[in-house]
This record gives sequence, structure tokens and C-alpha cells, in this order.
Amino acid sequence: RVVPNGDEHDKDVALAIRYAVDQGASIINMSFGKGLSPQKHWVDEAIAYAASKNVLLVHAAGNDAAFLDTVPQYPTPFLNNGTIAPNFITVGASSDMSIKGGLIADFTNYGRQTVEVMAPGVKIYATVPTGNKYAFLQGTSMAAPVVSGIAAILRSYFPQLTAVEVKQVIEQSVDTRHSDKVFPKPGGEKKETLTLREACKTGGVVNAYNAVQLASQLTDSK
Repeated sequence: RVVPNGDEHDKDVALAIRYAVDQGASIINMSFGKGLSPQKHWVDEAIAYAASKNVLLVHAAGNDAAFLDTVPQYPTPFLNNGTIAPNFITVGASSDMSIKGGLIADFTNYGRQTVEVMAPGVKIYATVPTGNKYAFLQGTSMAAPVVSGIAAILRSYFPQLTAVEVKQVIEQSVDTRHSDKVFPKPGGEKKETLTLREACKTGGVVNAYNAVQLASQLTDSK
């Protein structure tokens, strides 16, 4: 947890990543984001530090229905030194066609070059901070923990996989059955459409079963 509510400072993000790494975390879920990063170099250094310690960073894409290929959302794997952090995965929110008619959540940020995968982020039953209760929530802050959970399964059962390999397994095992189907564009007019392949790099929704199968095949081959 980086901040209670509101925009997080780059200092807090960088220190939180370093703290989690030093405490032995192998996966860090980052359900936060912002449009400006005045001290981005601090965060870049923390991301690189996590990479050096074999730690996977899972980041929520954001809920502004924005095209991240042109409108950045921080933190980002695109570092100031021109490299791309290999241990960083950005997650958009998928929906359920039985809920709102589309597989792409109407609020999610998206990007063919900047969002790797989609994960369930609509009508997620989750704990809420008051009254010891549960409620249905939505957002990429719900989707990113789904990916973090899949990563936790993989790193638990297949500890020989590196953070980068876990990311690759998650990406390569997505469900692409609907990748070329047309859905309403997030935040757009009703007539505007988008395919899953245009919304994210892999063109699919994460699938834990597929991921475990692929990880098993990879580790057997090793």
C-alpha cells in the first residue's frame, strides 16, 4: 500500500518498491497510477532494482478510457535510459459479455504497445475497508491483482521460473478466442469499436489454467 487515497508521490512509489523487494517479495502489485511523474528517475531506479532481484511488477493500466500508446500512465516500464523493464506487466480490465455486452471494460485504459494483457475487472466481489464487508467493485485495480494472483500460483509451484519467465508465461497463455471480435471502444461513442488485439499487446484475457499448463511444459523441458 503506497497511499491511502489520492495521487502518490514518486518518492513513495520508489521507496515502496524497494521496501517490498528488501522484505523478500517476489511479486509486487501496483494498483495505482497517475499522469505525471516529476521524479521518474527515482521510480526507474526502483524498477531496475526490482529487476536485479528477480521481482515481478504488476501494474494497473488505469481507468480513464485512455489510449496509453499516446497518453502515458505512470509508473511505466519505459525507462528514461531508453530501455524497457522486462519484469513489468501492465494490465487492462476485461468485462463479461453477459454483464455489459462487451469483453473490454468501458472504463479501462488500453494500448497495443503499452498494455500487455486484459484481466477481469468488472463486478469483482472484494473486501471493503469499512464494516468488515464485501462489495462488487470494478477497475483495473481489480484486474491487476488477478494477474498478481496468477503470478503467485506460478512462482509457488514453479519456483525455478524467473520473474521475466513468469511474465512471458502469463502473456503467452492468454485466451485469444475473441481477439479479433469487435467491441465498444472504452470511453467512446457507441459507434466506435475496438478489438482485443487493438486494446492490448497479446490480444487476450489472462487464463490461470492455461498459464499453469504452459509453465509445466516449460519446466519439464528444462
